[in-house]
Amino acid sequence: MVDDNIQSSDKEMNLTGHLSELRNRLIVTAVFFVAFFIVGFIFVQDIYWFFVNDLDFELHVISPGEIIWIYFSMAGIVAIAGTIPLLFYQVWAFIKPGLTSKERKASLAYIPATFLLFLAGLVFGYFMFIQLILPFLLSLNDGMFNEMFTIERYFGFLFRVTLPFAVLFEIPIITMFLTTIGILSPDFMRKNRKYAYLLLVIVGTIVTPPDFILQIVIAIPLLFLYEISIYLSSVVYRKKLKKQQEFMESDRVE
Repeated sequence: MVDDNIQSSDKEMNLTGHLSELRNRLIVTAVFFVAFFIVGFIFVQDIYWFFVNDLDFELHVISPGEIIWIYFSMAGIVAIAGTIPLLFYQVWAFIKPGLTSKERKASLAYIPATFLLFLAGLVFGYFMFIQLILPFLLSLNDGMFNEMFTIERYFGFLFRVTLPFAVLFEIPIITMFLTTIGILSPDFMRKNRKYAYLLLVIVGTIVTPPDFILQIVIAIPLLFLYEISIYLSSVVYRKKLKKQQEFMESDRVE
């Protein structure tokens, strides 16, 4: 009875310690998010002119709130992009005690890639918006209306297109990470391929205008991205199995 009480007390202490560690890591991540947000806020004008210099039309402001909205929105994008590697590092550091030394080294290498893939997703989404989605929408006007674009509506639509791509481009690295720590397997991804396809098609439909051709153009890269994730998961899984077999064989020899 006494041993049971001691074990229960130890479990509660361990849980409290884990929750405390998680809270501290979230606080650190939040501090860096605020720091990156401030940096983005300082350089909002430079970021803004980078996006609007090549536009063939002017953007207008119809309320003072739109000005502060663009500041907060662009600063928020900078903060998200800057914080993502740190967030993944905090997640890795939190689960590190449960990983082997090889798993720690392998999974730690994924963290820089999260930042690069996030930027790649933003660039891809922006390219799709500028080269396909926006020209298609403007072609529907054909002189019927006088065009007037407000900052909030234009950038709101732009962010709605680009941010989902930035998040979805993290799928390969997240897949590799989860495979490395044993949570995900390529067989699971293959079995649930149809559900993943459906979800990706829905996302592609949400971020594009109601045009069948454009939705296909957007959906194909997302499906291709999922197939790449399955392939990368298979590579990581095979390496993991090989290392496990080598370890078992070495134990037998000893």
